Amino acid sequence: MKKLIVLFLAVIGLSAFQTAPVTTIFMIGDSTMANKDLKGGNTERGWGEMLPGFLSSKFQVDNHAQNGRSTRSFINEGRWSVVLSKIKKGDYVFIQFGHNDEKPDTVRHTDPETTFKANLERFVNDARDKGGIPVLFNSIARRNFVKGVLTDTHGAYREVPAEVARELNVPYIDANKLTSDWLENLGDVPSRKYFMWVDSMTQACCPHGREDNTHLNIQGGRKVAGMLIDAVGKILPTIGKEINQYDYVVAKDGTGDFFTVQEAIDAVPNFRKSKRTTILVRAGEYKEKLVVPESKINISLIGEDGTSITGNDYADKENIFGEPMSTSGSATCYIYAPDFYAENITFQNSAGRVGQAVAAFVSGDRVMFKKCRFLGFQDTLYTYDKESRQYYEDCYIEGTVDFIFGWSEAVFNRCELHSKGAGFVTAPATDKGSKYGYIFYDCDITADSGVSNVCLGRPWRPYAKSVYIRCNMGPHIEFLGWNEWEKPEAEKGSFFAEYKSIGAGGKKDSRISWSHQLSDKELIKNYDIHAVLHGEDNWDPAANGNVLLKIVR
Repeated sequence: MKKLIVLFLAVIGLSAFQTAPVTTIFMIGDSTMANKDLKGGNTERGWGEMLPGFLSSKFQVDNHAQNGRSTRSFINEGRWSVVLSKIKKGDYVFIQFGHNDEKPDTVRHTDPETTFKANLERFVNDARDKGGIPVLFNSIARRNFVKGVLTDTHGAYREVPAEVARELNVPYIDANKLTSDWLENLGDVPSRKYFMWVDSMTQACCPHGREDNTHLNIQGGRKVAGMLIDAVGKILPTIGKEINQYDYVVAKDGTGDFFTVQEAIDAVPNFRKSKRTTILVRAGEYKEKLVVPESKINISLIGEDGTSITGNDYADKENIFGEPMSTSGSATCYIYAPDFYAENITFQNSAGRVGQAVAAFVSGDRVMFKKCRFLGFQDTLYTYDKESRQYYEDCYIEGTVDFIFGWSEAVFNRCELHSKGAGFVTAPATDKGSKYGYIFYDCDITADSGVSNVCLGRPWRPYAKSVYIRCNMGPHIEFLGWNEWEKPEAEKGSFFAEYKSIGAGGKKDSRISWSHQLSDKELIKNYDIHAVLHGEDNWDPAANGNVLLKIVR
């Protein structure tokens, strides 16, 4: 009986940590919605292809739309049967047909008031029988300007989805009106940049060029997807609260504006002062050397789960001139711009145990990282600039020797600092006269199994400062706590301190003689997070996150 109870409790415990089920949005329709072949640099996109970049991780998009299909051919080819077999209770089915039902051939043609309507009703009823939630769309508008006036090409096929929606009480989006209004506001010539108007010799997929008024390009696919999902969100709040509108989306699979993070950074307007530029980086490993220059201010870089920016340069690796790259030259990512914000991104240097190999080189002022990971071995995180203030919240940073190092004032709040081998967690180079260097609040200091002989820090420069406040330290931390790096003068100029360290490695009575244990009074007076970072502009990331300061530049 006791075993059964234990087993029952174990099952309950495991279920508590299971992730919430993901709701699927199935998409059925034609080429204006479909995923495209990216070969030859093809820039054509269906709006359904771009939809994942607007939705949180609570939704996944399964796009079954196909070029050239009507309601009739989609059913007759068995495509609807495939979708129907996958639908589970609570899933959504987005239905948009019309472009090819209009075609005269016998394989695709339907009559608007009979077969077209009947097929739409079948999609709705079949989906509901499986517990799905159908959503009807009519066709997006063709870019058909006649003497400067946008002219409809869909006729009755434009109206039938609305009739079915009324009769069967189905959520309905008038995609034709939304896109027609958009095209009319743009006008004939300006609207071409959203469609497949391609100059000759610019894309290998269409070397002779193309003038296509039906199919969207990357910009058009993103614009229409954003427009339509916003309309969905207004009538379906369950979806609406999970919609995110980003300025740019990066995706390796072509579902974004760009394939690389650097392309998105380069596209940000220089010195955009009034607003943040938000960039979603969809899941995947982006093998690139990323540079965020000083002119690209106010960027928010948000990653989906499983997003990493990875490089493998290291200090002794030769550059193209046969010279060592140096520590600074080895970084995977360089952040020079002020007011940079990153969330849920992994910054990795995968070079391994080859000496100095930086994952992130951070130089900008008012830089914040939330739920990010910094992976490497020696010199993982380089807090570079003396005038830089940096804030890390709920982050994970790993390495061996000096894996957090540099001149900047940096606060680490509720982070995990993980040693992959013997060495030193920090190597601050705090500038003379700076009140603060590194401060760690409520952090977990952990290590790989079997690792020992790790010190909390050592002074890279003679005025190094590093303070640990209420941190939980594993047994891998040396009982002396700190190392002078064979620099006896650092004992006078450096300030290494702790406040109420706990855990097997937090034994304050054994610490090296020139380190400090803070009193309650010292903590209250000097180490409030806001007091550390506020500067002259009252920056307060712990309270305000990535809220943009109004700064005259």
